[in-house]
Amino acid sequence: MAAKPPYFDTSYLVRLYLRDQGFEAVREIALGGLVIASAWHAQAEIVSALHRAYRDGRIPESAYFQFLDQFLHDSKDGLYHWLPLTDGTQQRLERCFRNAPATSFVRAADALHLACAAEQGFKEVYSNDRHFLAAAPLFGMKGIDVIGKVGA
Repeated sequence: MAAKPPYFDTSYLVRLYLRDQGFEAVREIALGGLVIASAWHAQAEIVSALHRAYRDGRIPESAYFQFLDQFLHDSKDGLYHWLPLTDGTQQRLERCFRNAPATSFVRAADALHLACAAEQGFKEVYSNDRHFLAAAPLFGMKGIDVIGKVGA
């Protein structure tokens, strides 16, 4: 059986286009496989993150449209394996919240990512978002941050 592709949350996916801190390390992981997996809703998150970078003045309009077009091209060409958000995903998410301690901080979009990855059998997920990484064990997975290792 072939190894699973790496599962990236949006904080890592967007670094395939933007030169945000740690983008080199993220791109190195991405180059290790033919495909990158993520939950279906990450498509909307990427488009939103690219627009935010444009809105905040971090990238010019020309770069925004270039990155947006490249993302759409990459998605169409199969760089990404968009995992479905199924009834099973939602049920896993609900079970996690039912069993989570009161001190758990899990945002809805992160929970969708984590429940989706867990439902699809992933044991590891990549992100540099501290809340996402802290919530990964609640879903039975290990959160990995290669950006935090940069310069360490």
